[in-house]
Amino acid sequence: MKVVKHYLVLLLALLISFQFSCVGSNKNGNSNNSSTSESKTLNFPEATVDHVIDGDTIVVIFNGQKEHVRLIGVDTPESRMNKRVEKQRELGDAEKVIELGQKAKEFTKSLVKPGDKVYLEFDVQQRDRYGRLLAYVYLKDGKMLNKEIICNGYAMPLTVPPNVKYQEEFKKCYQEAREKGLGLWKKE
Repeated sequence: MKVVKHYLVLLLALLISFQFSCVGSNKNGNSNNSSTSESKTLNFPEATVDHVIDGDTIVVIFNGQKEHVRLIGVDTPESRMNKRVEKQRELGDAEKVIELGQKAKEFTKSLVKPGDKVYLEFDVQQRDRYGRLLAYVYLKDGKMLNKEIICNGYAMPLTVPPNVKYQEEFKKCYQEAREKGLGLWKKE
């Protein structure tokens, strides 16, 4: 009977410990705020921006290697002619899609410059089928690049399970950007 009590006390202590560790990580790890604190970003691996490929893909130096980073949850129009342009026809003809893609690319370039330090948060999958890193990218000021692009109207949300950590925030940002006519949604 003493042994059973001992194990029950130990189990209770483990459960309480687990409960506190979960509460702590949730408090620090899931922000609904566009301006995540800089201290949060310091907990993520650091990378250095090399260049911007398009609105939703950048190249960074990470662990001593150049890596293509596909921004999780973000889909900007294509900035050059390729087969994906056809899938974005709801935005207009091919010329219009590419024009919008160039605007999205310029917006991303306005937020990240070569040499900038950024911080990478990974979700469930770290790489896509093309070998690119999949990440939420944080700027030095703690803002999430992915979210900034969507909230300012330069992208649509793109949910690809299992990487869905911020999908609800991204959808809300997208709706607000469309309603306010921001970025690509500005009436000309």
